[in-house]
Amino acid sequence: MNKVTNGWLNGFLGVLIFSGSLPATRVAVMDFDPVFLTGARAAIAGLLALGLLMAFRQKRPTGRDLVSLAVVALGVVVGFPLLTALALQHVTSAHSIVFVGLLPLATAVFGVLRGGENPKPVFWVFSCLGSALVAGFAVSQGLAASPVGDLLMLAAIVVCGLGYAEGAKLSRALGGWQVICWALVLSLPMMLALSLFTQPPSFAAIGSPAWAGLAYVSLFSMLIGFIFWYRGLAQGGIAAVGQLQLLQPFFGLALAASLLHEPVSPSLLIVTLCVVGCVAGAKRFAR
Repeated sequence: MNKVTNGWLNGFLGVLIFSGSLPATRVAVMDFDPVFLTGARAAIAGLLALGLLMAFRQKRPTGRDLVSLAVVALGVVVGFPLLTALALQHVTSAHSIVFVGLLPLATAVFGVLRGGENPKPVFWVFSCLGSALVAGFAVSQGLAASPVGDLLMLAAIVVCGLGYAEGAKLSRALGGWQVICWALVLSLPMMLALSLFTQPPSFAAIGSPAWAGLAYVSLFSMLIGFIFWYRGLAQGGIAAVGQLQLLQPFFGLALAASLLHEPVSPSLLIVTLCVVGCVAGAKRFAR
């Protein structure tokens, strides 16, 4: 299996794991405070990452690498989890998953800015059209109903795209699992303090679904998914493999409907299909 094929396979596994993130977060914030959830998931994953780095005796990153690791940490360890957790207090996970259709565009933009990639002009036509469809859907649903939730999701997509591209660029030198592990360790002191400071007075009222959601986002969304994802982006190209995120809305909507019994309207499915079609068209011109 060649490097590019390996990249697509690793990227697909990463997307498959990430698809459960928003439904799991939605379940967790029913009982947990969003700020506590953000700190706890990063702290748990950070402790596991520290153990992995020590067990495999990985060399410490250089001073220049620390700047990129800080960007990764701010984007995917702090920014995206916190913003989505806050957003999911205002919108359903099914609604928020539509915004995931913007992730390929955000990842590709930062792939050009930070990764030195250069997709063809037609790529941007398809990507921008997909973005316009998502924005149009948000307006048609009535931004006055949940403007905060939609804006938080848009902000989450931007910082996540930056974290993806920066991490993929750094993975070429450090390795995929090492990048996310070092980013988690770098943010561990702050996130551990945050989780301790914002923990609920008592955990007695926390239900099993919320604990399961916390476990999923800590282990899979925050650590294991990134091991596959960063490796895939580094091997197959940030803009190209980043298009695999077009599958994430489908997987996420299926989980939201089957596990959370959330309604998935026909218009939601139509918009998601249109966005996926645009991103699929962009995929052809990613390189």
